[in-house]
Amino acid sequence: MNISFWLNGAYRQEEIEPGMLLLDFLREKGCFSVKRGCETANCGLCTVLLDERPVLSCSMLAARIDGKKVVTLEGMQREAQEFGSFLANEGAEQCGFCNPGFIMNVFAMLNELKEPTEEQIKEYLAGNLCRCSGFVSQTASILKFLKYKKAQEEA
Repeated sequence: MNISFWLNGAYRQEEIEPGMLLLDFLREKGCFSVKRGCETANCGLCTVLLDERPVLSCSMLAARIDGKKVVTLEGMQREAQEFGSFLANEGAEQCGFCNPGFIMNVFAMLNELKEPTEEQIKEYLAGNLCRCSGFVSQTASILKFLKYKKAQEEA
């Protein structure tokens, strides 16, 4: 099956097997930030953006990206590095295994909600599991990042 799509800003055409999962396809293309965690669409590790919306690549067929734009953490290095420093400063990175999916969801949330409340942040990120810590540090890092971005816009 032939599909055409954009991966991290680059237009591509690929031949795929009809039953191939998006997670496996993206890892095959070198997007190693997309991780396999629970394999039941419950942990958020495999989150990517599909036309700017978060999707779980472990439960989506690669064929569904035909004609669409896919962004992984590899395509958001500058943004991720900027936000990652806030995670690190709050001690929220721990082992880091969940960070790529978590960061993808944070940026999806920021596209959707311009000034999310703490409650909205917790609700939006409820599908991301971190086995190292609770989400106190992650939530604090998001709130500080939002404050920083708002100050930049106002300057």
